[in-house]
Amino acid sequence: MPELPEVETIRRDLAPRVAGRTITSLTVMPGAKRMLVGVPTRRVRARLVDRRIEGIERRGKYLLFQLDSGSVWVMHLRMTGTLRHRSTGGEPDPFQRIVVTLDDGSELRFTDVRKFGTFEVLESAEEVTCKLGIEPLTQAFTEEALWSALHGRKAPLKSTLLDQRRIAGLGNIYVDEALFLARLHPAVPAGSLRPAERRALHAAIEEVIREGIAHRGASFRDYTDAEGKDGRQQFFVRVFRRTDEPCDVCGTPIRRTVIGGRASHWCPRCQPARQTSRRVPRKRARRSASIDGTDGVDCRRKERRR
Repeated sequence: MPELPEVETIRRDLAPRVAGRTITSLTVMPGAKRMLVGVPTRRVRARLVDRRIEGIERRGKYLLFQLDSGSVWVMHLRMTGTLRHRSTGGEPDPFQRIVVTLDDGSELRFTDVRKFGTFEVLESAEEVTCKLGIEPLTQAFTEEALWSALHGRKAPLKSTLLDQRRIAGLGNIYVDEALFLARLHPAVPAGSLRPAERRALHAAIEEVIREGIAHRGASFRDYTDAEGKDGRQQFFVRVFRRTDEPCDVCGTPIRRTVIGGRASHWCPRCQPARQTSRRVPRKRARRSASIDGTDGVDCRRKERRR
């Protein structure tokens, strides 16, 4: 799935090519109407054709095309989608689903093997972005903001980081990579991180995102940039999809498991599982033992509730 670095790479590629251009036509291929999220093609065409693209922004994994009408053309690439810029008259791309033609004759081609991607024209980007969490690489993404997103969560750290309502743009690749850099096991409870671990995770998330953008995204399967070229981040991953290969740091074979329905890759030596059993404080244990009967039971109940 294209994640923040992949979507940002496409945005940067397209911005100078489409800003100021007017949309002249919209073509939706047979079988691709479901990508319009239930809106009839004629209605989407009426809101898009003859509109000028003022610019492109990104929020999480969403591409946001600002139109001169004040509306926003919103795309989400989902599992296997990508957006390519092509000159006039070129051969169709494989799995080409939706084509937007611009006034210079060039085309924006939304390709998607599985047709899970979405294509909408909305009054405001807030209709989709309001549910998203903090954005990495922004001033708002501080250590305190990261901890606020994790605090109180008993779910595995891997699952929590993938929740777009908490942190926008992270996906399987970059979460696995960030957890390795931070030396954190993917199954540790998200709300249990110590201050030093929070700092390490914050720095790791920013590092892997910047690295992914610098390498123009990861092309493990379907992703390509706006020119249809592969990214290079797949050659630099430390643990993702490296099951049974030796860790670059310690040589231990990388392991793979499923956490929250998602494959997770980690080094068992660099990212050891945390001991989850909790010791009863010595002073409280002595007091419990010295009180006969129900007082000791009550103490143990309180300890479990904590």
